[in-house]
Amino acid sequence: MIPKSVKSLGLALATALPLFAHAQFTGNVSLTSNYKFRGQDQDTSKMKAVKPAIQGGFDYSFADTGFYLGNWNSSVDWLPNNSIESDLYGGYKFKAGEFDMDVGMIAYLYASNSAGNTVELYGAAAYGPFTLKYSHTVSEDYFNYADAKHTSRSGRNTGYLNLAYAQEVMPKVTLKASLGYTHFAGDIHDLGVPHYVDYSVGGSYDFGSGLSLGAAVAGANKKGFFGDVNKARLIVTLTKTM
Repeated sequence: MIPKSVKSLGLALATALPLFAHAQFTGNVSLTSNYKFRGQDQDTSKMKAVKPAIQGGFDYSFADTGFYLGNWNSSVDWLPNNSIESDLYGGYKFKAGEFDMDVGMIAYLYASNSAGNTVELYGAAAYGPFTLKYSHTVSEDYFNYADAKHTSRSGRNTGYLNLAYAQEVMPKVTLKASLGYTHFAGDIHDLGVPHYVDYSVGGSYDFGSGLSLGAAVAGANKKGFFGDVNKARLIVTLTKTM
């Protein structure tokens, strides 16, 4: 059964379809040495530093409105019988004084194993090179941590806070860093799952024509509980934006 929050996102997409004639389209494709999400490896089938993933998506921004829609996909291997993560999102960007604001909704979908499906609302504020973003789970579960399909536990109200920094330090070179904190819902935390902190430090080089190469060290604490999925990795990503 499709969560109500996903249906709401679908309705929003359908409502926005007449605007597509005035939309600006961009696409992207990446090859990365390891896909980490909030500090955790998304391929748990093998505990290696290099676990390549292919990724890509597209974005529509509607001229002069602030509204946008998008889709992003990646190969994954952490759910049984599933190898693809597909994200659908939509939101609204606007100015508030000197801050660039962004509010929206995102659905993380796993077509062959819906147990991992998760929907979040998010809000972000950017000032200069800094962006502070908070994401709040509104679906019944958070990436199957509560196993809500088989128990009475819920992952709803899990929260994620992230502070990111991005600054061009010399022509074509951008320094990037982020620090995040995951606060699990009570039903998940009561199972013994600890709240944790993730981090990423690195940079990117712009070759021009939409081609860039990024490298970062990313990981998270609480390695003893989560195992090697939180282990720090050097991640290299080649991206083409069109």
